[in-house]
Amino acid sequence: MLMTATPAPAFMIQRYDLEGAASVLENQGLLLLPTDALWCVACLADNPVSLARFNRIQRNQRDQQPEILFSSLDMLKSYAPKLHPRLETLLAHHLRPLTVVTEANGRIRSAARLADGRIAARIVRDQYCRNLVKLLGRPLVTTIAHFTGSPYPDHFGRIRSDIIEAVDYVAKYRPKDAITGRPTIMVQLDDQEELEFLRD
Repeated sequence: MLMTATPAPAFMIQRYDLEGAASVLENQGLLLLPTDALWCVACLADNPVSLARFNRIQRNQRDQQPEILFSSLDMLKSYAPKLHPRLETLLAHHLRPLTVVTEANGRIRSAARLADGRIAARIVRDQYCRNLVKLLGRPLVTTIAHFTGSPYPDHFGRIRSDIIEAVDYVAKYRPKDAITGRPTIMVQLDDQEELEFLRD
């Protein structure tokens, strides 16, 4: 009798994908994944070996800064306990993906920080990213998966082969779907605690 395999439900495939990605990250690896903004290269924000590899990729991105993904506001506040209430409100209610520049405690390594020692933090809304960060229990540092002068990767087909070859795992989640096609909005508070847009 001929038997046909029943396709696995989408959530089972996603769980397998998440566990594969988490295993690579926990073993000093680099991940290529879609976020709620663009496709990005990611690693754990507290692992010195993977951060060194991550920074070698970022040297080719003169126009980009590392961004750190958190799964919730509570998680972010455990790393950035002095988060200003105005930034907290923005993160909770802003419709477009939003990155805020803020102070952080010593749990974030210097290699994952901006040049002035602060961090560019984002509470990620994409389901895959959020579930992955929750599974790891630690934030991810990311950079857009492109080199200066090349198109922004709003879908997998726009990512250069040398970037794909530089990572250890490529997420299987929605490879053909187009995302927003642009980086997140980035804001900070100036010396007078007025909102300043660094990127819109």
